Amino acid sequence: MNKSELVDAVAASADLPKAAAGRAIDAMIDAITDSLTKEEPVVLVGFGTFATKHRAARIGRNPQTGEPIQIKAAKVPSFKAGKALKDSVNTLKDSVNTLA
Repeated sequence: MNKSELVDAVAASADLPKAAAGRAIDAMIDAITDSLTKEEPVVLVGFGTFATKHRAARIGRNPQTGEPIQIKAAKVPSFKAGKALKDSVNTLKDSVNTLA
């Protein structure tokens, strides 16, 4: 599902015009991004947690030459799925497996 398909699904589910659903999704993405920029986690109970993690500096290899290169430390966004999301995905997977 891409963003326009998500906008369509939200508009249909919430009985909103597509433009309003698009603005709502954009606002949600902006709020999550702003929070992660401040290194504050975003917890959506049942769905999951967006957070930032620190990745340490390390030595890598240039794939073309094989030379070692220094990779800088970085903050990276992460997502940990909540129990309800995991359960719904696994329930769907289990029902598909029983049909096979």
